[in-house]
Amino acid sequence: MPIFRRFLLLLSVPVLLLCSSLPAWANVSMLHDFDFNKPTFIHDHPFAKAKVVLQVSQADPARWNLTLNNAQNLLNYFGQEQVQIVVVAFGPGIKMYLPKNKAIADRIAAINAEGVEFDVCHNSMEAFKKKTGHLPPLDPSVVIVPAGIVRIMQLESHGFDYIKP
Repeated sequence: MPIFRRFLLLLSVPVLLLCSSLPAWANVSMLHDFDFNKPTFIHDHPFAKAKVVLQVSQADPARWNLTLNNAQNLLNYFGQEQVQIVVVAFGPGIKMYLPKNKAIADRIAAINAEGVEFDVCHNSMEAFKKKTGHLPPLDPSVVIVPAGIVRIMQLESHGFDYIKP
């Protein structure tokens, strides 16, 4: 193996390890530009006929799967360009976004690729930090919002249907 390839291989291993558990600061954040009157999205669906916000506030894997099933069912019914879905986790529900649960992380990545946005409450992250001494490591597709309940209120005030599975 040429020395240059060996060098690239040696460099790629730490990068891959780093990317597999990105710190919370590596996630997209709405902390500094959140405007209640003007919601922004990672996946914008300007032609969506249906808009849905799903709440996750429990540390229950069965509830997480139900939420992801609901999101997938909405995508299947409407089609990804016809529905805008935002999943907002707060409180104990933020554990859904910890990458240690590979099955859930894989489903989040797949559904995110279809245009579903996954938001996490910064206040809940700070509570997690008080208990553990560090911010939670989040799935890389998760978006940090100032407060989960405020994000839900914002989306409802802009025509999103609210669902708590």
